[in-house]
Amino acid sequence: MSTKYHGNENAACEAHEPNFLQCVEEFFDIAAKASGVKKSMVNTIRGVDAILSVTFPIEREDGETEIVRAYRAEHSRHKLPVKGGIRYAEDVDMQEVEALASLMTYKCAVVDVPFGGAKGGVAINPRKYTVGELERITRRFALELCQKNFLGPGVDVPAPDVNTGGREMTWMMDTYRQLNPTDINAAGCITGKPINQGGVRGRTEATGLGVYYSTREFLKYEDVQKVTGLTGEIEGKTVSLQGFGNVAFYAAKFFVANGAKVVAVADSRFSVLNQNGLDIEKLGEYKAEHGSLEGYPDGEVVAGSTKALEVECDILVPSALERQIGLKNVHNIKAKIINEGANGPITPAAHEILVQKGVVVVPDLLANAGGVCVSYFEWLKNVSHVRFGRMNRKWEEQGKERLLALVEEQAGRKLSDGERQTVIHGAEEHELVYSGLEDTMIKACEETRVTANEFGNIDYRTAAIANAIRKIASCLEGTGVMFSSRG
Repeated sequence: MSTKYHGNENAACEAHEPNFLQCVEEFFDIAAKASGVKKSMVNTIRGVDAILSVTFPIEREDGETEIVRAYRAEHSRHKLPVKGGIRYAEDVDMQEVEALASLMTYKCAVVDVPFGGAKGGVAINPRKYTVGELERITRRFALELCQKNFLGPGVDVPAPDVNTGGREMTWMMDTYRQLNPTDINAAGCITGKPINQGGVRGRTEATGLGVYYSTREFLKYEDVQKVTGLTGEIEGKTVSLQGFGNVAFYAAKFFVANGAKVVAVADSRFSVLNQNGLDIEKLGEYKAEHGSLEGYPDGEVVAGSTKALEVECDILVPSALERQIGLKNVHNIKAKIINEGANGPITPAAHEILVQKGVVVVPDLLANAGGVCVSYFEWLKNVSHVRFGRMNRKWEEQGKERLLALVEEQAGRKLSDGERQTVIHGAEEHELVYSGLEDTMIKACEETRVTANEFGNIDYRTAAIANAIRKIASCLEGTGVMFSSRG
């Protein structure tokens, strides 16, 4: 479908392999059979609740008028608000948006985030527009969403995605706020905002951190160690990442910080290989300065991004786009664990081959759920109107001070100022966010492992989706589906 990553469609997928939406539906159907949920309920869960496709004119700075097309899909409203990012890309279309909205529903269920799933897209290349033009496009799309009741803190909560960030999210939030001046929860209509606009500390690195946590947890499981032959710690493992955007950059940083070695990284056009390990900070600085990894001096640079998928490594993190591993290249994969930092990077046929080979696949709806988890924390912060840690940080420090005084008295030794501060330090907002994310990922990984074993050693993707189906079905059965258009 997408050709944004150089040559990857022809390199990865046979012509008969399903498109992205069909891949998601095929994985869902396999898991639905294993879940034990009755067919009528499965059909209710599978479909998309609401789709919005709009076109609107914007005036370019040269005076010309251009028509822009944009999409929003709300897959499931079994819990509100629904949540999902907005990506700006020329080739975004409705089937991609529906697929990503469906994945978001299952992702929220797997990690127990009480949101339904949604996704949006604006069919433009943002690099072809000035900042002023981008603002007009973003605000007009936000206006369309508001008018159709697709935007609001209790309805639909968009977040940044490809080619969008805090700036675009602020424009959308401000548009909603201008149209709803009495809504005191207006900041909660959008997540992924800058800190000074109600964002939460830790959101930027959240998805990459979730990739690290999920990999770490699966490595601890004896059944994973038995299949892969790997030891149970991150230290000493070799890692390759396809993609070098936000997710891959932060995932790589956390892997390296915990003793792993990154031996390959790819952006949309080039792969950089170095079996001695890459300096991620230096690589990031080079990419920011030059716009690509071409010419990077401290590694072998190879044209195309697919080489990073095929290097010898313990852990592979495809974190670029969907359908990057298909029947054409699946037999070239040498990794022992694949953690899907991107959504839908492996086709169903390729996934089956990998599982049969004994490759452990940590699926996208679990592996990259860190972003939605911390978006949930941001939403909680916005609707509660208080920064995490504000009410209890000093109380924690005072309690630790009293306990420390007793310890020092019994030990007969005073701690230095540095030692004292380390012991009594109360949690800051980003530390609480990290803690909440880590706890969430540990629980979701363990649930997935237990379900895989319960069903007779099915693969982890099937187990994760089956868990999601069970949870959503339980919610719908409790509330009823009398207003469902598919009931």
